[in-house]
Amino acid sequence: MSKLHRIVVVGGGAGGLELATKLGDTLGLYKKAEIILVDQNRTHIWKPKLHEIAAGSMDFGAHEVDYIAQAHWHHFTFRIGEMHAIDRRQKVIHLLPYRDEMMQEVTPTQTLSYDTLVICVGSLSNDFGTPGVRAHALRLENQKDAKSFHAKMINACIKAHYQPESISEGQLHVAIIGAGATGVELAAELHRTTREVVSYGLNRIDPQKDIKVTLIEAAPRILPALNNKLSEATTELLVNLGVNVLVNSRVSQVSSEGVTLSNDQFISSELVVWAAGVKAADYLAKLDGLETNSLNQLLVHPTLQTTLDENIFALGDCAACPWLGAKSAHPEWVPPRAQAAHQQASHMVKQIHRRLAHKTLVDYKYQDFGSLVSLGKFSSVGSMMGGLIGDNLMIQGYFAKLMYLSLYKMHELALHGLVKVALDTLARLINKRTEPHVKLH
Repeated sequence: MSKLHRIVVVGGGAGGLELATKLGDTLGLYKKAEIILVDQNRTHIWKPKLHEIAAGSMDFGAHEVDYIAQAHWHHFTFRIGEMHAIDRRQKVIHLLPYRDEMMQEVTPTQTLSYDTLVICVGSLSNDFGTPGVRAHALRLENQKDAKSFHAKMINACIKAHYQPESISEGQLHVAIIGAGATGVELAAELHRTTREVVSYGLNRIDPQKDIKVTLIEAAPRILPALNNKLSEATTELLVNLGVNVLVNSRVSQVSSEGVTLSNDQFISSELVVWAAGVKAADYLAKLDGLETNSLNQLLVHPTLQTTLDENIFALGDCAACPWLGAKSAHPEWVPPRAQAAHQQASHMVKQIHRRLAHKTLVDYKYQDFGSLVSLGKFSSVGSMMGGLIGDNLMIQGYFAKLMYLSLYKMHELALHGLVKVALDTLARLINKRTEPHVKLH
C-alpha cells in the first residue's frame, strides 16, 4: 500500500482551520491524503471577535471551536504545539513542547514530516520599538490576551467600588493606542459593556465621570486604511458616545501610570491597549532560509508557494502575496484581512487537489469586497465591493451590521455546515434571554 501524501497545516486561525476542514472533508474522508493541523492552542476563535471577548459582550465558550473535536468530525488530525523550525531538506517541522497554565510540560518536543506544508500562523501587533509597550500595554493578539484584558477590566471596576478612597483620574481610564478596526471596535464595545458592568450593583462608580475611553492614532484620522467618509462617520459616532478621539498623536512611551505622547502630553490610564500595526512572528524570518520582508511575512508567488520552496505554501496575514490586478502604479500586496484569509483558504483547497493530480497550479487573485467595522450595538459602518468600484459605496446602520454578522456566519458555515450553524445560532438567541448582556467573570 502506497504512503498517503501528508499535508501539514500550521496555524488554526480563520484560514488554517477552514483549509484543514475542507481538505479533511474532501481528501481525508476518502483516504486520498493525510491532513494534520498544528496549533499552539486547544481551541479556535475567530480573530475579529477578540474585541468582543475583551469587552465582555461575547461569551467565549459559546463561540470557541475545539480543535480535537473538529478534527474528529472532519477527518483530519490535530497536533498541539508551536512550530519553531523547519528542515526543508528532510521535509520536517519541529514543534516546541506545549505547556499548561502552570508552565508544566504537557507534550514533548515533536517532529512532523510533510509532503506539502501550509503556513498560516497569522500576525502579531507591531510595537515599533516604543518604550514600555511590552511591559505595560495589553494586546489583543489571541484569546488569552482578550480574556486577560476582560478580567483586568472587571477587577478594576470591582476594586474601584470597594475601595474606601475616591476613584483616581486614570483608575478606570482605558487608553487604546491604534485606531484601526480593532482599536475602533474595542472603543465602541467598551463604552457599553463597562456601563453594563457598573449597573450590576457597582453603584459607587459614576459611569459618566469615572469611566473614560481614549482612542489614540498617529495618523491624521482614525481608520486610516479606509476611505475618508467611513473615517468621518465613525469619528462622529465615537465622539457622540463620549470616546475621546486623538489623531495626529504619536505615542513616545507607555508606563504603568499611562501614556506619554510625542508632544509630552500625558494621558493617565491604568489600562492601556496596544492595537497599532501588525507584523508576522519573528521566527518566520529564521525558517531555514525562506524569504521574508521587513514585517517577517513569508514572500510567496501568486500561487501561494513560498519563493524558495515549491513544497511550502503560506497564506493569510503571515504571507506577503502579490495583489494581481491592483489599481496602483506601485507593487501592491494582499492586505491582512479576514476576507483575504478566507479566499486564500478556498483557493488553497483547489491548489492541493491540483497538486495531487500533478496539474499546473493557478494564481490567486484577491477580490476586495469592501470593509466593515462593527461599532457594537450602536451601529456598523462599511464600504461595499471595495476596490471593484473604487470604494465609493458607503453603508452604515442596521444593514451594515447585518453584513458584518454575515462575515462571521460565512466562517461558521465553512467549519460546520448549515444545520449546525442554524441550531447554534438559535441556541445563542435563546440563551441571551436568560443571561446577563455582558460577561461578568
